[in-house]
Amino acid sequence: QVQLVESGGRLVQAGGSLRLSCAASGGTFVNYNMAWFRQAPGKEREFVAGIAWSAGTHYADSVKGRFTISRDNAKSTVYLQMNSLKPEDTAVYYCAADIDNYDVYPGREVYDYWGQGTQVTVSS
Repeated sequence: QVQLVESGGRLVQAGGSLRLSCAASGGTFVNYNMAWFRQAPGKEREFVAGIAWSAGTHYADSVKGRFTISRDNAKSTVYLQMNSLKPEDTAVYYCAADIDNYDVYPGREVYDYWGQGTQVTVSS
């Protein structure tokens, strides 16, 4: 069983930066594809960014050039560096792990484990 714990969410002004962290335990982190999703009130949970076990990365168009996903296998942790934040980035951000596939996919259905989420609020 894999446990994922997110941290780093808070209130920030538009144009500011945040770094989210997701610490994994209970599995072989180095083998997993990891991703960040977000869910705003009244909206579907959407893919934000993913990083494969091979370190290949994928981003949603809405965050390309502003967000960077990275991983530290020694610490079993994945990060999401968020710059130039906008009010529309306000959401609960979730970390997810996919233990089965070769590459990162944006669909929620492929992810086996999820964290509890961390709230990011961007004020205008």
